[in-house]
Amino acid sequence: MTGFAIQTHGLGKRYRSLWALKDFSVSLPAGKVIALVGANGAGKSTLMSMAAGILPATEGEIRVAGRVVLLSQEKPLYRSFKVAEMLAFGRHLNRTWDQQRALNWLGRFEIPLDRPCGKLSGGQQTQVAMAVALGARPSVLLLDEPLANLDPVARRDVTGELLAEVADSEMTVVLSTHVVAELAGVGDHLLLLSQGHSKLDGDIEELLGQHARLTGPRADAPPVEGEVVQAQHTERQSTYLIRTLLGADTPVAEPWKAQPIALEDLVLAYLKPNRSLGEEL
Repeated sequence: MTGFAIQTHGLGKRYRSLWALKDFSVSLPAGKVIALVGANGAGKSTLMSMAAGILPATEGEIRVAGRVVLLSQEKPLYRSFKVAEMLAFGRHLNRTWDQQRALNWLGRFEIPLDRPCGKLSGGQQTQVAMAVALGARPSVLLLDEPLANLDPVARRDVTGELLAEVADSEMTVVLSTHVVAELAGVGDHLLLLSQGHSKLDGDIEELLGQHARLTGPRADAPPVEGEVVQAQHTERQSTYLIRTLLGADTPVAEPWKAQPIALEDLVLAYLKPNRSLGEEL
């Protein structure tokens, strides 16, 4: 699949005097896993709700290619329905439905079909909601923190299975998460929001290749040209995170050293530029 899954131009959403999104323009690629990150209130849920057609735009426009399904942290399950009945309900609500795809997902995680959803654990309920979402065969699947109540191992398993679904179906997945450490190896594209604006947007490998951590003697400026994303100083040492075309391959003179940066550090640096490198958010 080529082209874009979601495109916005001058998009804005206002709640009374507060703009959740303002002058927001992005083009998100189709057939990829897109990591959507940002602090609370950055506009992630607003963007997803607008993409799903739940919220109208105050200004600008948003276009989504194909069928959209939004799965939020508050999973849309009827507690009295058995799992099989939830699938039947999903089939009733959706003109396009893939029963085998939904069953395959539940089978991967050994979810019993004859148990009421209210009797399932939080993690099992997540898998049922995910099965219903996948059964609807979306072109774009929006996941707004739906994995928050899963343990780290289960989250890794679910994201791994989602990668397989993307590879098999060319579906686009937009995954909103606060677990920054688990983004590595999951996403293809990064969209980082801050106060209703896009602060970082692009292919993850390309973004990592454009950034470097420079460490050397105490200095008021880095030894090479580039956009300074973050600067931290001690009495004897300075550490800069810079963005240049060469990234960690940028030549620096001794005793300065240039090193590549991990995705987690990149994201946290843009979320909180004045924090110390390596510090927990």
